[in-house]
Amino acid sequence: MALVDMIMPKMGESIMECTVIQWLKKPGERIDADDSILEVATDKVDTEVPATYSGVLKECLVHDGDVVPIGAPIARIETEETVEQEEIPVPAAKAPESVSEPEHHSADGDVLEAARGLEASISSMRTRPDLAQVTSFEGRFYSPLVLNIAREEGISRDELDRIPGSGAENRLTKKDILAYVEGREFVVESKAVQPSSPTPKPSAPTPPSSAQSINGQSDIIQMDRMRKLIAQRMVESKQISPHVSSFVETDMTAIVQWRTKIKDDFKRQTGENLTYTPILIEALVKAIKDFPMINVSVDGDRILVKKSINIGMAVALPSGNLIVPVIHDADQYNLVGLTKKVNDLSKRARENKLTADDLANGTYTMSNIGTFGNVMGTPIILQPQVAIMAFGAIVKKPAVIETPQGDLIGIRQLMFLSHSYDHRVVDGSLGGQFVKRVSDYLEGFDTARKL
Repeated sequence: MALVDMIMPKMGESIMECTVIQWLKKPGERIDADDSILEVATDKVDTEVPATYSGVLKECLVHDGDVVPIGAPIARIETEETVEQEEIPVPAAKAPESVSEPEHHSADGDVLEAARGLEASISSMRTRPDLAQVTSFEGRFYSPLVLNIAREEGISRDELDRIPGSGAENRLTKKDILAYVEGREFVVESKAVQPSSPTPKPSAPTPPSSAQSINGQSDIIQMDRMRKLIAQRMVESKQISPHVSSFVETDMTAIVQWRTKIKDDFKRQTGENLTYTPILIEALVKAIKDFPMINVSVDGDRILVKKSINIGMAVALPSGNLIVPVIHDADQYNLVGLTKKVNDLSKRARENKLTADDLANGTYTMSNIGTFGNVMGTPIILQPQVAIMAFGAIVKKPAVIETPQGDLIGIRQLMFLSHSYDHRVVDGSLGGQFVKRVSDYLEGFDTARKL
C-alpha cells in the first residue's frame, strides 16, 4: 500500500486557481482513475476533476468553498500501485491565516482589476500558492471567481459582506453569489428611492420572477451573467473589427443524398448520429489549409499566423444563451472523428460539463444557423479571431442545371454560406475566395467515400 497525494490539475491556460464547489466522493470510498471526485469553479467554467490514481480516498485536504492553487495537494489516496510523484509539501488542513497587510502581485491582472472594481479598500489579490485567497477589512475571504462576478454585477463591498455564504467559515461560493444576483434585480433602484432606510441583512435569496412590469406597458427581465458577457463581447468585437460580409449559395444536393443513404449505417458502425456540422467543418478545414491567412489573429500592428487549426462551433444552450466549444487540431480528424467530437462537445455544452480547455484557443468559428431555419446571417467575429462563417438552412429550390446536352431546370438542395471577416487584415479578395473555396469543397463532396 502507498499513500499518495493528488494535486489540483491544470484547468486551462492562464487559470492559476479554482474554487471547490463540492466533493463527489467521500473519504473511505473506493475510486478508480478518471472517476470524477470533486467539482470546481474557475472564472471561465465549472468542471469536474477526475482522480489521477485508483485506490481508496483516505482524506480530503480541501473543503467546499476553498480556493485552491493549481498544483496544490487536494486529496490523499491509498493505492496499491507504486507511484512516482513530485515532492509537494502537504500542509495540515486548517483555516487560512489572517494577513494584516496583504501583498500586491501583478501576475493576474484580471483578478486585481476585479478587486479594485469592487472598492479601493478591498484587499489586493494574492496569487502565490501559499497566499491563494483574498480578504477584506472585515476579515471575509473571497475567491477570484466571486470577485469577478461581483465586479460584473456591480455589487459593492458592503453589499458583498452581507451575503450569507454556504462554504467553510461562511465562505461565499459561486452558487451563493449567483443565487443572490438572481434575487436582487431591483435592489439598486430601491436604495436610490429610499436612501435613508437602513438596509436589512438579506436572508436566503428569493428566486426572481421571469419578468416584472413597472407601468404595465413593458416587462423587465434582468440579464443573467452569461448574457451580460455575451453582450459585452459582441459590442467589443464590433468596436475592434471592421466587419465585412460575403455570401455564396452552395448546391448541397449530393451531400443531402449521401447523408440520407449512409446515416443509418453510420449510426450502426460508429454509434454516432451523423449531422451536417462535421461535414461543414471538414470543408472549412480544407479551405483554411488553402488560405492560411484566414487562420490568424491581430496583435497591434502584427499578424499572428496560427499553425493549429482549432475550429470553434457555436452551440445554443437550453437557457437561450450561446457558448463556443473548440475542436482543437480539427485537421487531424477524419469525418468519423469530427462527428464524435461535435456530438461530445455539443452534449457536454448543454449539460454544463465543458472544461476551460474546451473553450480555449479557437482560431476560426462556424455557426450552423440553418438549425433554426435561418437561410442567411451576418455573424459577429469572436475575438481575437478574424473571421466566422454561418451556414444557413438547406432549402429545396428550382435551379439551372448545366449538362453537356444543355441547361435544365431542376429541384436542388441549396444553402447560403455567410462569411464575416475583419477588414483590417482580410480584404474582399481573400474573404470572398475563402467562402467560395468552402463552397467548392461542399459541392465536390465525394459521395463514393467509405466510412
